[in-house]
Amino acid sequence: MSRQHCLVRARHGGVDLEVFPHARNQVFHRGEAIQTANLSGGESFVIGRTRFIVAHADADDSSGGDAPIEEVIVTRQQLQNVRYEDPDRRIDVLAKLSEVFGHTHGEMERDSRLVSLILTGVRSAEAAAIIALDENESMRIRSWERRRETAGAFRPSRRLVTDSLGRKQTILHLWEPGAGNAPSENDYTISAEFDWAFCTPVRGNRGQRWGVYVAGQSPVHAGTTGRQTLQADIKFIELLAELIGSVDRQNRLEGDLSVLRQFLSPPIVAALERAGDRESIAADLEPRECDVTVLFCDLRGFSQRSEESSGDLPGLLNRVSGALEIMTQSILQYGGVTGDFLGDASLGFWGWPFASEEAPLNACRAALAIRRAFQKARETPNHPLNDFEMGIGISHGRAVAGKIGTSDRVTVTVFGPVVNLASRLETMTKQLRVPILLDEATAQLARTRFPREEGRTRRLGTVQPFGMETTLQVSELLPSLSEFPELTDEHIARYEQGVDAFTAGRWSEAYRCLHDMPPSDQAQDFLTLRIAQNNRTPPPGWNGIIQLPNK
Repeated sequence: MSRQHCLVRARHGGVDLEVFPHARNQVFHRGEAIQTANLSGGESFVIGRTRFIVAHADADDSSGGDAPIEEVIVTRQQLQNVRYEDPDRRIDVLAKLSEVFGHTHGEMERDSRLVSLILTGVRSAEAAAIIALDENESMRIRSWERRRETAGAFRPSRRLVTDSLGRKQTILHLWEPGAGNAPSENDYTISAEFDWAFCTPVRGNRGQRWGVYVAGQSPVHAGTTGRQTLQADIKFIELLAELIGSVDRQNRLEGDLSVLRQFLSPPIVAALERAGDRESIAADLEPRECDVTVLFCDLRGFSQRSEESSGDLPGLLNRVSGALEIMTQSILQYGGVTGDFLGDASLGFWGWPFASEEAPLNACRAALAIRRAFQKARETPNHPLNDFEMGIGISHGRAVAGKIGTSDRVTVTVFGPVVNLASRLETMTKQLRVPILLDEATAQLARTRFPREEGRTRRLGTVQPFGMETTLQVSELLPSLSEFPELTDEHIARYEQGVDAFTAGRWSEAYRCLHDMPPSDQAQDFLTLRIAQNNRTPPPGWNGIIQLPNK
């Protein structure tokens, strides 16, 4: 309904209704417009074209004092040769399932329409319900309906539901006809006029226990014909429950994947879809220790731009969002997983959920794609990102990666020293004056397996980062010669010759090698400045390791 019409207060045994003075639609009870009413169970009121029924749902806590005369555990083998009665009606019901799942909003509306379909498909049923058990064995009636709206309270047997959902099998309970006309305190049956009921589990997602509850009267006791009718009804509900469970699993699977598409590349999502069920996907996404390659990318100049754009923060946000989009698109394009956003920085990683020998190489491809996009932006006048630069650190090693979170919120992340190392390498790009830095493990893999027509590497030296006891041999990742002809392969070889001389303490030789680089190459400045400050002579006790003075 689109407006407020009345106030309904629950009380013991019924409700009190009061129509709002400003209500634009009248409220009718027993065919007459009303302003107030006291309604009991089974009574109803109407607003517009909608009828509201006052009903009370309760679960039977029977101790078994009035046990059924028969309990039947129904197996699929028993139903295999049972013929469906009224197949046209049942097919019509099944055909409407897609509409129920595709055009309902929320579990409550879906279950309500499912119950109506069940009563349409099972003509011998007098009542039907969707029932669930929680982890504490408490029973919840999610939705229910009776053919006769004024027939009284709905009281499913807790024991029947618990046994059926616990055993994951359809169970049928039979009572003596009319045995409920004088029920005891421990009345076992659903109500006085019902003498049979069965519950069929819906095999949905793991951890959820719910099913279909159907109850009726006398035909089952009418000899062979009555039993055959009930068997056909049970077989139909078994089929219906299987279809409901399949659609529910598929919908929840699609919900999971729609969230994960933010983090995972299309090939990984496609591989997960081929897994076939939510449990298999959940197993693939569980956090576990594995070899990963981590890429950490950060914007340069963001702090300065923040101060300059203090009067236009939405505009700054749009520009930063555009920069982050470049990073994430490149990560996803080359099969990576996007992790956390840290302000103006982005984290991506490879090697999870599926191991791949291409992980380090794909990380390098993504890094070069990011560099390429920012370079194009700088060369484009009036581009929103033409005054931004970026730094990238890539490291390879063991980490714990996986999906953490709840059904409502999912986070994909990676933990371990390799992540911190990638971040530190990104920070060092400022001091070493290069866009992309690799740790030794990644550089070695790139050197031996990365096609030179895609990219090249250049050793920059051995450093000891500020605050760390371990030393690192760091390398720069460069574009291919065709893309970056300013720095030839001969330049790279000459530079690495200078690095070897610098490490060995032959600083005059190193100075000459480094000065053979083109003027546009800023990496040479990192070493030549230290050589010049020491008059081309290494300090006493020189061990070839450059200690970085700050982060």
